[in-house]
Order: sequence, then structure tokens, then C-alpha cells
Amino acid sequence: MNVEPPLQAELLRLAAVDAELTRIAHRRGVLPEQEEVTRLEAERNTHKDAAVAVEITLDDLDRDIRKLEGEVEAVRKREDRDKAMLTAGTVNAKQLSEIQHELGSLERRRSVLEDELLEVMERREASAADYDHAGARLSTSEEDMAAAQRRRDEALADLDVAATRCDADRAGVVAQLPAELLAIYDRQRAQHGVGAALLQARRCGACRIELDRGEIARIAKTAPEVITRCPECGAILVRTRESGL
Repeated sequence: MNVEPPLQAELLRLAAVDAELTRIAHRRGVLPEQEEVTRLEAERNTHKDAAVAVEITLDDLDRDIRKLEGEVEAVRKREDRDKAMLTAGTVNAKQLSEIQHELGSLERRRSVLEDELLEVMERREASAADYDHAGARLSTSEEDMAAAQRRRDEALADLDVAATRCDADRAGVVAQLPAELLAIYDRQRAQHGVGAALLQARRCGACRIELDRGEIARIAKTAPEVITRCPECGAILVRTRESGL
């Protein structure tokens, strides 16, 4: 295939733009800002799970407190009823003995319940402090994650701007190239990553292999408008004064 040297030289511009697009795509995949967001999301989820676990504990303790308070109140009402009966003086000797015995049992039962209630309330107080601490850590994690997301979004926006600029540059170069030449370039690039490169100091700019003397001699004898390709990687070789021919 024959293409005028100035148009062949445009392939170097196209290869440079495509290389930049490749770098942009790679950076998207390994964006440090995204890695930071992912790390902070995991940290936030850990703190959220911890806060939920403490919240569940608090709910359980609150339920236990209500139950114990209800039992204490029931015992007190029974004590008040028995005391009222004693005060009224309407019970016989046998009933008096039974009521006094029951009052003793009720007092012991109430004491046990109140001790249990105090213990649960102390545990609840400690869990409430844990919940406040977990909530504070969660809030901090969410703030850190939001800041990291903003940095990630800004980095992605910068990449979008760079990619848009490269796409425009590429379109401008592609518009100048013959369709057949572009097809060869795109096919080579799809297979090997680089479609065209400068032949510089007898070395292929794509695979970086130095061509032997026989190949260099053959290329030197080839007319400038004839498309030449690297015998090693197949990239289109663009010849200039730097090629060492």
C-alpha cells in the first residue's frame, strides 16, 4: 500500500493519542481515589455493623428493664395490698401469719429483682456509652467517605476531560487518513497494542527491537510512500531522518 510520507507521519500523532487514551483507561481501572473510597466504604460498614449491634443490645436491655420494672411493680402492689389488709385489722390469726410470711417472701423477691434491675441498668448505661462512641466513629467514617467520593469524582471528571480532548484529537487525525491505512493500523493496534511507531536509530518504536542490517537495508531501498511494517511485531514503521537509514 502506498501513502504519502506526511500522511504516514500522522500515524505517529494517532499512536500518541491512542497511547494516551490507553493510559486514561488504565488509570480509571486503578484509580487511587477509588481504592480509597472502597477502603473507607468497608471501614464505614464495619462501624455501621458495630453501631447496629450495640443498638440491638440496647433494645434487649431496655426490654429487660421494662420486664424487671413490671415485676418489681407487681411485687410492690402485692406488698401494699397485704399491708393494707394488716392495717385494716380484718384478718384472723391464721391469715395474719400467712400474710406476714408472704410479706417476707415478697420483700426478698423485690430485693432480688431490684438488684437485677440495677445490674441491667448499669449494663445499659455502659452500652449507651458504647453506642455513642460507635455513632461518633460511624459519623467520622461517613464524612471521610464523602470526602473521598468527592476526590474520586473530581479525578474521574479530569479523566473525562482528558478523554474528550483525546477523542477530538483522534477524530481530527483519523479524518485525514485513508480508510485502508486506518484499517491496517486499527487491526494491528487491536492485536498488539500499538498500531504504528517511529523507526528510530534502526529500532522499532513499538517493540523496541533493533532491526538487523539486512532488514534495514531492505527498508532503506523501499520507496518513501510504501507502507513498511516491523518484521517482529507488525507495527507500521514511520520513517524520518531519525530512522538511521
